[in-house]
Amino acid sequence: MTEILFYHLTEAKLEDALPPLLEKSVERGWRVAVQMKEVGRRDMLNQHLWTFREDSFLPHGIDEEDLAANQPVLLTISEGNANAATVRFIVDGAEPPPVDPYQRIVFMFDGYDQEQLEGARAQWKKLKGEGHNLTYWQQTPEGRWEKKA
Repeated sequence: MTEILFYHLTEAKLEDALPPLLEKSVERGWRVAVQMKEVGRRDMLNQHLWTFREDSFLPHGIDEEDLAANQPVLLTISEGNANAATVRFIVDGAEPPPVDPYQRIVFMFDGYDQEQLEGARAQWKKLKGEGHNLTYWQQTPEGRWEKKA
């Protein structure tokens, strides 16, 4: 069964919170897709992941590139799974694909963005109603993740 996690951003922006989670995923050997709604956002995150920290290298690409299937982390605006990811991050309120093909789905949403907050609540209700096991994590003031449900 797919593990489904909800990460409620309250202390950091997505640009700060996402890279460490992607690094951990790559360290574990997982193939990851990060799905968002807009091309501009995808392209901004693509650039950010190359430069977010001087001492880091996070191999990744975007869905429009020729070698998308080879990327351990693929940034996408589609529901497709071009890199055969087993883990999928859903950010910025993107509409997720069916969850069953994945080992893990991670919804990351900005707690100060009403549309993202309402979208996350709707996804929680829908997935809970389908019988999935869900966990909810919220940031502490120090920026760490604390399991709340």
